[in-house]
Formats: sequence, C-alpha cells, structure tokens
Amino acid sequence: MNSSAKELTIGLIGTGFMGKTHVYGFAIADRVFDLPYRLKLVSVADVSEELAQSAALSLGFESATSNWMDLINDKDLDLISITSPNVFHKEMAIAALNAGKHVYCEKPLAPTLEDSEEMVHAAGQSEGKTQVGFNYLSNPMIVVARDLIKSGELGDIMSFRGIHAEDYMSDPESSYTWRHDPIGGGVLGDLGSHILATAEFLLGPISEVLGDCVTVIPSRKAENGERREIIVDDISRSYLKFATGVTGSIEASWLATGRKMQHDFEVHGTLGSISYSQERLNELHFFSRKDNSGLQGFRKIEASPEHEPYGRFCVAPGHQLGFNDLKAIEISKFVKAIEGTELEPFNFESGHRIQLLINAIRKSSVENVWTRVTGV
Repeated sequence: MNSSAKELTIGLIGTGFMGKTHVYGFAIADRVFDLPYRLKLVSVADVSEELAQSAALSLGFESATSNWMDLINDKDLDLISITSPNVFHKEMAIAALNAGKHVYCEKPLAPTLEDSEEMVHAAGQSEGKTQVGFNYLSNPMIVVARDLIKSGELGDIMSFRGIHAEDYMSDPESSYTWRHDPIGGGVLGDLGSHILATAEFLLGPISEVLGDCVTVIPSRKAENGERREIIVDDISRSYLKFATGVTGSIEASWLATGRKMQHDFEVHGTLGSISYSQERLNELHFFSRKDNSGLQGFRKIEASPEHEPYGRFCVAPGHQLGFNDLKAIEISKFVKAIEGTELEPFNFESGHRIQLLINAIRKSSVENVWTRVTGV
C-alpha cells in the first residue's frame, strides 16, 4: 500500500458472490501491489436497505443505500463496481460513464449485442476507464501458456480444445432463476464467455463458428410452484476457426454433475502441447518433442515467484494463488489503466467482442451453418 498516494473512491452495486469477490480483490490489491492510488470502499447499494446496511457493516463500506443511483450521483465517488444481474449492466454502466466515473463491470458485459454496443459507445464518449471482469485471464499460468505458444515451443499450432463446465443447474428440480430468462444469457453467456475469452487470449481472433446450443431440462419450478418453460441453453458447443487457420472447439455446461470449476483447455502443436485445468489453477502441463526419447511426457510447471506477480503474494513456490488473488491482479491492472500508465486490460470493447462471438454461435446453432464472426 502506498500511504502517500491519492485515494480512489469506490462504490459497489450488488453484494452477492461477485460483489464480495470485488471487495476482496480491492482489499488484496491495495495491500499487495504498489498502486498509484489507495483504494477506499465508500458506498454500497443493494436491493434493500437491510441487505445494503448488512453488507456495509461486514465488508467495510462507510455508507449503504437501496438506490443504486445514489452512487451515480455521488460526486465524491471515482469508480463504480457493478456486480448486479446481467440485465441491469447497461443502465448502470451508462449512467456511471455519463457521470464521468470509471466502471468495473462483471461479465458478461450485457445480455444482448445491442446493449453491449450502447455500452461501448458510452465508454467512447466518457473520460472514464472501463473493465470487464474476466479474472481467469490474470492467472500467471495462463500467461505462461500464451508465452509458450508465442515463443514457438509448441511449433505450429494445430488445434485448441476448451471447456467451462459447472454443476449448479444440474438438478432438474432446482428453481427457476434470472439466469433461465432469455435476457440472462443462458450457459453460453454465463460460462461460455469465459472459455471464449481464454481461447482468443491464447490464439487470437476467432473468425468462424459452428454452434450447437441445447436445452436439456425443459422446465423449472418457479416461486409460485408452477413449472416454467426453459428456452435458454443448458449446454453449448461450438467448432471454431481462428483467423490464423487453427481449428478447435469449446463447450459450456452448467449441468456437469460433480464439476465445480472446470475451466480447462489443451493446445496442440507440431513440437509440443500444453494442458491446463482451473481446478488446479497453479499448474500448467507442458509436453515437448524435444525431450529425449523414452523420457517424454507432460511435465508440471508450478506457479512460483518467477511467474509475476505470484511473488508479490508469496515468496515460496508451490504455495498457490486463489480465485480472489486473480481478482486482485485484474484490479491492479485496471487501477494502473485509470492512472494512464497502462492500457485497459479488458475494456468494454473487449467485452463487446465476446458478445459478438456468443451471438455468432447462437445464430449458427439456429441456422445450422458455419457463421462468420464480424470484426475479424
């Protein structure tokens, strides 16, 4: 923490899982990194005064409100952190940007392409900096994977295979939620956005897709006890063609019974391969044909102080970073972008790019044809 630095004052909208994660990320980043600002939690908003006051007390905010516009109208706030359901992202983010504030919005940027386009336009008209929450991309092991690909250690890349699967919707008797509403985005928007972001982070733009979006559980029990029809996807798959000519595939599922956080990928090249699983997020496995015959096999590369910024968290290798640490790394980069010393790591335009991919996959699934991704 830089005690002499100017304060960056923060307002948070939403105090659920991701709201708490943002708070933990701010707290960790403020102490682990030498930031140009001291991060100050000032005000929090939630759907009721009770929830907001409880969050303020437990998370360390100075004030609370049930009206998120109070944060937008507070001239003393510099940054608005948005962790509300996807359907509210556009209205909240545009209001904050129009008020001249920086905006840190959880993914997906918006449930529709039109909404994300409006958000990108608003960002372009504002002096505020923007960030979309794709913190898996801040993992030092993902950076090592990209460096191995770029260095040529894998040779010519031949294929990519990725999956993001969890099980929080796997029970057919679990309740209908906002995620099951079409505006919620389905599993492709909720989880598929992560593996699409990782695919492009590693291998560059995806140019064409062939999608298959499937609804497996046809109805869910609503609050009134009646069954509601489900039309969003429970499982989505897509073949991919990258602009480089590399081909691959992705899968997203929230029905993967037993899987809590399977964000996995493999990249295969003519000289080697890499394999990664988010369930062991401090490890990357690397195979090289350069190894002597009889000694070849996947070797484990374990996160250590040699993989920046791991050393800021722990001086010993193998002691491991966690999910909230990745959020802190993401926040540290965004704060430096706010200062102007670095580019925005994953701004609204980047978030809009993911929405373009999602829309192309959905369109392809309906039409059952390869679909070109615009902007490539």
